[in-house]
Amino acid sequence: MNRFPASRAAFSLKLAGALAIALAGSGAQAAPPAEPAVERQGGDTLVVTWRARGPVDVLVADRADAPLRSARLVSARDGDGKAVIDHAGAARRYVVLRDVRSGDMVRVAERALPLEAGSNFRDVGGYPAAGGRHVRWGLIYRSGATPLLTQSDRQTIAGLGLKNMVDLRSDEERVLAPTRIDGVPYTAVGYSMTGLMSGLGNGGGMELLYRRLPETMVPQLRQIFARLLRNEGPIVYNCSAGQDRTGFVTAVILSALGTPWPVIVSDYHLSTKFRRPEFEMPPLAPAQQAGSAAGAMFAQFQSNPNATKAQPLKTAAGVAYLDFAFAELKAKWGGVNGYLAREIGITPRDTARLRALYTQ
Repeated sequence: MNRFPASRAAFSLKLAGALAIALAGSGAQAAPPAEPAVERQGGDTLVVTWRARGPVDVLVADRADAPLRSARLVSARDGDGKAVIDHAGAARRYVVLRDVRSGDMVRVAERALPLEAGSNFRDVGGYPAAGGRHVRWGLIYRSGATPLLTQSDRQTIAGLGLKNMVDLRSDEERVLAPTRIDGVPYTAVGYSMTGLMSGLGNGGGMELLYRRLPETMVPQLRQIFARLLRNEGPIVYNCSAGQDRTGFVTAVILSALGTPWPVIVSDYHLSTKFRRPEFEMPPLAPAQQAGSAAGAMFAQFQSNPNATKAQPLKTAAGVAYLDFAFAELKAKWGGVNGYLAREIGITPRDTARLRALYTQ
């Protein structure tokens, strides 16, 4: 394991690049580093891990699409599958892992943004996609509500260069907890939280909620896919917790990109790890609860100690709630492809364009 400050290169990029080319030409088998991951330890340290047969160069860039020549080499010929980057700061960092022998590269970043008062704000990049490709980092973000962001959080988010924000929440939620992300074009399609939640306490529970999501989220998905196809730039979408409506929408997007179902479900369950419920809704005064079913519901959550901690998104038998939404897709539309075609208007040509734009 090597430990390097993010601002200082340990070796010359030119020398490392020449060595990689020479060794690649000697017949080394092409194999990019596998299982790359970046985790934050403390407030200012990034731990990069990977699996590879030989030594790897570790480089850091400030943009997901930064050319290799602009990346900073922080660890050369690292052979133990782990590097620690100190003094990384809160700004988004993208790590490039380059196999020294073959020159093959893979990019990776932190899954979740290190926000002080945000919840479940994360990048969906890096996942496997159709044709052996991977979802590009830095283009599609998912999040919980953002009503309590600090000034530092807002600066971190501003650094993402977001071009669109699609709010999946109901009319009531958007009034109770308006976003603090400014300067980004904002889209929301109105509907009532009361209609979405009706009957859930009469035995329907989470299964009924999830079976409603495909029809409820059609207008929002049309907005998101239209923006993705126009290639306008990085986009974020959110609901209150960033797990149910946002989880369904993410699953549909990743399905369109060809991500395998087990990976989609694994990403879905990350909400239990990354949610911070205390930052998803401001404290609600009695006046905000009066005459508002949504206000009363969220006030009840705030008074329930169990609601301050994210709960697993599965039944007692271990069935992911997301399965109920996709069972509905299969029953009514023959599966996600039929749903995308008939409800969202996605053609095979659109799917090919999405994969060209958002995978690599």
